[in-house]
Amino acid sequence: MTSRRDFLQTSLFSVGVMAMMNPSRLIASDVRPPTRFIFMHRGNGLFPKVMVPPSFDDKLMEKESRKEAFEVDLDGHELPHWMSPLADHVDNLTILQGLSGKMCTTGHHSWCSSLGVYKANERISSIKWATVDFELAKLFPSPVGHIELACFPLGGGNARGSLDGIAQGFSARGPQQPNYAYGSPKIALAELFKSVAKDQSTQSQYQLDRMLLKFIASNENAQARGLEGHEKAKIANYSGAIEEIRGRNEKIDAMADVIRRHIPELDSKHLSPDVSTFDRQIGHTEVLLGSLISGLTNVAAFTVDELGHEYTGIPGLEGEKVNMHDIGHGKSIGGVEAEEIRARCRHHHMTLVERIVTRLKSIPEGSGTMFDNTMLFYFPDSGETHHSHGTEFPFIVMAGNNCRLDLGRRYIRLPNYGQEGHKTLGNWYTTILNAYGNGVEHFGSLDVGLQHLDQKGPIQRFLI
Repeated sequence: MTSRRDFLQTSLFSVGVMAMMNPSRLIASDVRPPTRFIFMHRGNGLFPKVMVPPSFDDKLMEKESRKEAFEVDLDGHELPHWMSPLADHVDNLTILQGLSGKMCTTGHHSWCSSLGVYKANERISSIKWATVDFELAKLFPSPVGHIELACFPLGGGNARGSLDGIAQGFSARGPQQPNYAYGSPKIALAELFKSVAKDQSTQSQYQLDRMLLKFIASNENAQARGLEGHEKAKIANYSGAIEEIRGRNEKIDAMADVIRRHIPELDSKHLSPDVSTFDRQIGHTEVLLGSLISGLTNVAAFTVDELGHEYTGIPGLEGEKVNMHDIGHGKSIGGVEAEEIRARCRHHHMTLVERIVTRLKSIPEGSGTMFDNTMLFYFPDSGETHHSHGTEFPFIVMAGNNCRLDLGRRYIRLPNYGQEGHKTLGNWYTTILNAYGNGVEHFGSLDVGLQHLDQKGPIQRFLI
């Protein structure tokens, strides 16, 4: 027998949208445009050495090799080749090195660790609190609240057995509350934009779902009459959840004209069940852009890959299914060295970042553009290498002109692990949250190996 909870989580309005919903806050009351945040994270590590501009002189290279703290203006410097798609946006670029995350789960899979800053595994009970992206979504509410897109793994990691479904993602809504992610551009497009679908059967189903929700809500209220205590509270919770979803749908309906103008137009290859990884990532990027530009959400998480994902569509290896675990162990595929395969994938990721930045810069907002009110982060799920220790989590940050942090056109290496002044992922996320209105003393767990340092609080260097 299907319970009300099962019904709410598996039918009508999509488990993915329900899971990503933050119903307590819907539309921002601030007259200023909202800030938008995009968290793009990838598996299999991100080597700190590949982040270094090749134009650094011997003195800077020596500092880098010793992992000394230093800071350089990127103006006039050559970006690493894989970052070349960002060359026209260097004024908005920060390359950030030196953050650690040893309090996270590192190694092959991190689950929601790198966004939550705590040890986590595949068990829901390991989720301690909401990840940083959901905390930011609370500060800048939207009808959907948060979306998550993923190139799921098939072997190990989070979701298993399906590339294309809606499955447990890499973010968390709260304690023991995993988020759910869309595995394919096709299903993400269908679920997020079904309220304005051109297909008559889809639109009819959407309207039927709304009528059913109304009926269920009234039925739950009727059942609550005469009940007391725990049973009454349980019915009230079910009814409240339905009403919140109905309220969300009403706000989405009120935005229908805007949403309709920004439905992603995906090529047939992006909707194909045989879509390659590279095209899957492009399709997800278009859905992400449509969701941001239409106002459905202000915060998105995008797992561009995970260690257990078999890559397809890599230039020069189009006919191969590339096992990224083998790449992590240095295995050549099709005559191409592992580091070169990594570089080709990273370069493609930067084309996705460039696509997002360029599109948002083309859309007027206030006295500037949408990108002025956007921050994008690209970083590894589990640290610096395939078998990482969490001593370094390199970041690429793209930030618009209205960013409330002191960033832009910089290469910044913070003090190395264990040194005075060293900072962690927790300090970094605390900085972002503090800058945008959440005055939390410290976000995330502390590192037991850094007890000789003051680990709490924001990184003052970045605060304006």
